[in-house]
Amino acid sequence: MGLTGKVAMVTGCAGERGIGRAIARRLAAAGVDLMLTDVAPTGTRGVPTKPASAWGGLDALAAEVRSAGRQALTALLDIRSAPQIAGVMDRVLQAFGRLDILVNNAAAAPGADRVPVVELTEEAWDAVLDVNLKGTFLCAQAAARRMLRAQIPGRIINIGSDSGRVGTARQAAYCTSKFGLIGFTQSLALELAPAGITVNTICPGAVDTERVDYFGRREDGSYDPEQRAERVRRLGAEAPLGRLASPADVAELAAFLASDAAGYLTGQAISVNGGTVMR
Repeated sequence: MGLTGKVAMVTGCAGERGIGRAIARRLAAAGVDLMLTDVAPTGTRGVPTKPASAWGGLDALAAEVRSAGRQALTALLDIRSAPQIAGVMDRVLQAFGRLDILVNNAAAAPGADRVPVVELTEEAWDAVLDVNLKGTFLCAQAAARRMLRAQIPGRIINIGSDSGRVGTARQAAYCTSKFGLIGFTQSLALELAPAGITVNTICPGAVDTERVDYFGRREDGSYDPEQRAERVRRLGAEAPLGRLASPADVAELAAFLASDAAGYLTGQAISVNGGTVMR
């Protein structure tokens, strides 16, 4: 795929069953060295009452990358902070000498924003937009500056959502952030095209990750794994291909977009949803 020896930074990749981990593993398998980041060592938990696993988070993922024969660095990173982002990217340049790929995967965990608009607080709205949209802007801006300075025809890959194409009740803040991400992707792609830097968004449908653990949240706040499994089963059955997306499905597209084979694709929003949304 032309990725051997390239360097990537992936945000939001500490979750055990998350898209970020899958992308990092796939890139490492393709020969990429990695900076692995998240806001917490084992990622954010959308359902505090769900029993914790023994997953080792960023350190465990770094070990997986190294077992694939690639180098890995880790950093705790709040993508709402431009100074933190600059510090992490400077570490990448100091360690590897270059930054070829940025995967903006970090996203706000579902929580207080999943209510009707008439009940949505300003604080909950800001929490989602600050991470999903502002955070992606800050990371992309910092990466683009470094790619331009080094004259590297890099790749910026944003993880959006089908909720950036079709609005959903009780998810106004999330949908707004993902609609905005597609517009941001198109604008940045036009600006960076003369330098050979491509910018694309992957729009997954529902993916069987920690982010959908809230499917198992009971009204009393406790966690019911059978309730989660039933919701996943029903949603999967509604997809034309008969299942939810897996993190690996998204990771395969991310690796392609990062590769030389995707050098003529930019400004695109590509769905990974089993045919659920076709637009």
